Amino acid sequence: MAKVTVFGIGYLGATHAACMAELGHDVLGVDTDQSKLAKLVAGQVPFYEPGLEEVLQRNIAAGRLRFTSSYSEAAEFADIHFLGVGTPQKRGEYAADMKFVDSVIETLAPLLTRAAVIFGKSTVPVGTASRLGARARELAPAGDDVEVAWNPEFLREGFAVQDTLHPDRMVLGVDRDRPGRAEGLAREVYAQLLDEQIPFLVTDLATAELVKASANAFLATKISFINAIAEVCEASGADVKVLADAIGHDDRIGRKFLNAGIGFGGGCLPKDIRAFMARAGELGADQALTFLREVDNINMRRRTRMVELAREACGSLLGARVAVLGAAFKPDSDDVRDSPALNVAGQIQLQGASVNVFDPRAMENSRALFPTLSYSTTALEACEGADVVLVLTEWKEFKALKPADLDGVVRSKTLIDGRNCLDPDEWRAAGWTYRGLGRP
Repeated sequence: MAKVTVFGIGYLGATHAACMAELGHDVLGVDTDQSKLAKLVAGQVPFYEPGLEEVLQRNIAAGRLRFTSSYSEAAEFADIHFLGVGTPQKRGEYAADMKFVDSVIETLAPLLTRAAVIFGKSTVPVGTASRLGARARELAPAGDDVEVAWNPEFLREGFAVQDTLHPDRMVLGVDRDRPGRAEGLAREVYAQLLDEQIPFLVTDLATAELVKASANAFLATKISFINAIAEVCEASGADVKVLADAIGHDDRIGRKFLNAGIGFGGGCLPKDIRAFMARAGELGADQALTFLREVDNINMRRRTRMVELAREACGSLLGARVAVLGAAFKPDSDDVRDSPALNVAGQIQLQGASVNVFDPRAMENSRALFPTLSYSTTALEACEGADVVLVLTEWKEFKALKPADLDGVVRSKTLIDGRNCLDPDEWRAAGWTYRGLGRP
């Protein structure tokens, strides 16, 4: 089994570190955030991800997983280093902020006295791996014996452990001009996964970087496509859910990611498609990705449409009581980064409504981001005296709600389903005014 480090123990890094230990490797997680380190050392995951805490605790107890803030300890410990720090959107720009990625290389490389491979996992603009490789060799005492390869992640929040231990494919980008140990070491680290016959694609550095950006751009486009069709359905009286089922039977199209609603959010898709556009512009290929600007516009327009529907339902939002069920950008997550649900809640509050929010997992993060909203401890509490109920994240417990659960709680039996996850016939038969996006 190998000794490996993972730099950056946020969502991606903590998951990768725990899962590498689960595969039997000796793992050292590295981060400068002392509060994050303290939680992980205590066996606590600082975010919600189903199944991860058990994997973390099991491998800490087995002695395969440790954490540190010391780069020198990490450089001495292993010769296989994974880089999993964040690449957020730059303030006021579309481009990705590379300061955290660059900082790892600037700090780690001068400590590399032996041959080493750095496997990047972060989502980065194409050309980053080549640049970082040159910089690492320039700074490292080991010089040309230091390699940078790119091994993008394809995690879905809520399924991150499954996606790390049993991915649908693995991609490794290597420097074709400097053949070295990267592919061999990757095959060693991922031996158990390769034994499962999981596809393993070895590419050049640029292709590996573009695989991740392209996958996210395609998924975002698919979501915005069905939301654009939902706008046409609303104008024509058609039903976008039935339409999506019909076209989803075509195996060239597929049904996944064809759920019309208030659109995508989170820490990946929005900022990644913007960074992709920005990088294409830097490369002189900006016309190739201009369609992504419309993908982004459609996505943001759905949030505005939800606010309009809430206003129509109440007559005026000034003084109205609005229940918002859902704050996380998707179920089985506490991630509220660029969350459509919270964005809609905030817009409605700005128009004078009293907004009560409930989410099974994302309350703490929501309060930190939107402290002026009101937060409830249950879905029923959020709906007390509501003039309209908005379902904005498709948690199982919201999908399981029945009209009778809310009949005696709300002031007006009006529901707007922002995720098309409830049965319109059931709610209408119970005397509710039901509105779904893109549905008659």
